[in-house]
Amino acid sequence: MRAVVQRVARARVLVDGRVSAEIGAGLCVLLGIARGDDAAAAERLAGRVTRLRIFENDDGRFDRSLLDVGGGALVVSQFTLYADTRRGRRPGFTDAAEPDRAEALYERFADALRDVGVGHVETGVFGAEMAVELVNDGPFTVWLDTEAG
Repeated sequence: MRAVVQRVARARVLVDGRVSAEIGAGLCVLLGIARGDDAAAAERLAGRVTRLRIFENDDGRFDRSLLDVGGGALVVSQFTLYADTRRGRRPGFTDAAEPDRAEALYERFADALRDVGVGHVETGVFGAEMAVELVNDGPFTVWLDTEAG
């Protein structure tokens, strides 16, 4: 499982020109799911995301987590994080999980964020063409990986 985590002032997802999900300050998580990933990986990654100390304390040090600041999370499915670009110019996606399996784990990841205490969790529309709008705060972007299986 792979996540690109961006600290945001606000973020939203539009489908067919209409807002389908929106958060204020918090994290936008682009989530890729690989073949072999499971519910335990989703739960581990959700724990890592919520405990990342990427928010500043009163002294300006990165010492606070999403849970500490009470921020929201916008989770967007992003199978393209598993693009294989080693050959040719057209990416391959054979390392990405099958859609049915990926959707279940995507939902498990969002539920795991809620389970650990994130009060406002929104999701994109799995498999839809989406426009993701965000104001990256910092900018601050982190890439997280877990091992499959």
